[in-house]
Amino acid sequence: MPRGLERLHCTGHFHFLTFSCYQRQPFFGNAAACDLFEDALERTRERFRWLISGYVVMPEHVHLVVNEPEIHGTLADAVKGLKLSVTLRQNRRPFWQARYYDFNLFTEAKHSEKLRYLHRNPVTRGLVAKPEDWRWSSFRHHSTGVQGVVQVESWWSFVERERRERESRVRTDGPGAPGFS
Repeated sequence: MPRGLERLHCTGHFHFLTFSCYQRQPFFGNAAACDLFEDALERTRERFRWLISGYVVMPEHVHLVVNEPEIHGTLADAVKGLKLSVTLRQNRRPFWQARYYDFNLFTEAKHSEKLRYLHRNPVTRGLVAKPEDWRWSSFRHHSTGVQGVVQVESWWSFVERERRERESRVRTDGPGAPGFS
């Protein structure tokens, strides 16, 4: 993250992240490297119970739309774990630029805008003609509902899950619950 910028970090908040390969080198310029990144991203998602709403792997950078990790630390810890995992498996040092860009997503509109941006990034860069042609992104999940290597959850399913959890807590902790006085 750039120095001197304050970011709000709260459970449930989404962030648009960008991090680049060292000196913008195209370290993800082949299928094997992109596949490795997707595997590392899924392992990091599982370890931190990280909700991933969108991602794209570009030849020299990565975009993610993620929330705050539910366990094992902060957003910075999850990013550090992901970057370290990729670095060790690629056996190339340095692999990443030291910092990353973090933009808070407070509204559904901004969340959707960033998803559109990252899914169109391979098209804008001339790598493919249509977003669905780029294999290393969450576009297919969002357009078909089929999960890939990385488990992706939409904004709407996240909001609905959060609502159900809140209602469940009210039913088990509020009036009418066992032991409630």
